[in-house]
Amino acid sequence: MSTDFLEWLGHQQGRQYELHARHINPAFVKMLQTIGFDKGFVRGQGCYLYDADGNRYLDMLTGWGVFTLGRNHPKVRSALEAVLSGELPNLVRMDCSLLAGLAAEKLTRHTAPQKGDSLTRVFFCNSGTETVEAAIKFARCFTGKQRILYCDHAFHGLTVGSLSLNGAGFFRERFGDLMPWTESVPFNDLEALDRTLARKDVAGFFVEPVQGKSCEVVSDGYLADAQALCRKAGALLVVDEVQCGMGRTGKWFAYQHWPDVEPDVVCVAKALSGGYVPVGAVITTPKILDSVFNTMERCVIHSNTFGQNDLAMAAALATLTVMEEDGIVENAATLGAYVIAQLETIMRDCPFAADVRGKGLMFGIDFKRPENSFKLQAAWDALHALNFGVFGQMVIVPLMQEHRILAQVAGYHTEVIKFLPPLIITKPDLDWFLSAMREVLENTRRIPGAAWDTVMSLAKGAMRAYSR
Repeated sequence: MSTDFLEWLGHQQGRQYELHARHINPAFVKMLQTIGFDKGFVRGQGCYLYDADGNRYLDMLTGWGVFTLGRNHPKVRSALEAVLSGELPNLVRMDCSLLAGLAAEKLTRHTAPQKGDSLTRVFFCNSGTETVEAAIKFARCFTGKQRILYCDHAFHGLTVGSLSLNGAGFFRERFGDLMPWTESVPFNDLEALDRTLARKDVAGFFVEPVQGKSCEVVSDGYLADAQALCRKAGALLVVDEVQCGMGRTGKWFAYQHWPDVEPDVVCVAKALSGGYVPVGAVITTPKILDSVFNTMERCVIHSNTFGQNDLAMAAALATLTVMEEDGIVENAATLGAYVIAQLETIMRDCPFAADVRGKGLMFGIDFKRPENSFKLQAAWDALHALNFGVFGQMVIVPLMQEHRILAQVAGYHTEVIKFLPPLIITKPDLDWFLSAMREVLENTRRIPGAAWDTVMSLAKGAMRAYSR
């Protein structure tokens, strides 16, 4: 059966762009074709993607942070195959899943390593945005308050509740009124947070220790002080680690870079899936979860149909086991420090470089208008008169077209490019990336040149599309 299916699927290869244009999202297809990202990948293995001609591409995007163990990890696949062959009693609902209990036990070993630590309860769901939606409800239920605080430039998901905590207007516009009782505070600004919390009507403060759209990192001491302010005001500290958690920054969870921090709620997803089956988890304290599920009548007052399904829980268990046994977190710490230090050296010679930021293997580069070259300033100004935020494509497009490295700009209307390599990546692969970056950035200084011709064309095309 599987052989027949794969054979049939092979005969369909090449139709994906036509099918998506007809049935799914023609604008996305047009974007891929415009920037030359329509490679028609046919296989993924470890850190690499392969096209139909057998060309190998380094994946520095990892499905927006999903494939931290690389693609098609054999140990995770083996666990899923065992569950499928075992004909287990999946999603009985009026029973307790053994796999879910084991996954929760293993996950909380890394949030509450000492006996008696408080982050010992887990609510499983299917995605990152669901974890944020659940955390909003849990915070309001536990505190009896309404207001939710979030940071500017934050990204917490795109469903209505989590979108209401989105710090970018681009994602919010055109979708009408969002959830009330939400308010933005400046990132890394304790005085602003203190002033807003002083009203004592805040249920929770949601913050990414490393922001997904900018790679901005919280300042040393910020989370500990924010935690103290929240507790003084009777609010919960909720850390969104959907992207920066699960070893990505060189610790199991990013908040653990600051030893005095113990949040009230931790949201995780993406990497927990092993790249196979969607899974999200809200990790919190017994007091908070018991306030939600406070009676037998309310024991399923918050739930979801596919949470705790056997395949998701097996994927989570296998992922956590691989990370423990193979030193994945330690690899992220060591190679993250290496690649960021190397990028900082490279950026010293780039007149467009503003900042290299991030932690571990979650890092980004911010670009700015150059200071000392009239020619480069004029080119920058001409580009931005057409379309703000497309300079990053001058890096991303040649990385793909000339060096077969897949990456993406960090967000819309921003000059930040971000990289999320697999946590199993090796130094030779990072050196491949660093060598490509040196060459690509050197080409941005050549005016006229192919890099500027390409990005000007993209900006003009985007302007024409927007004007329609």
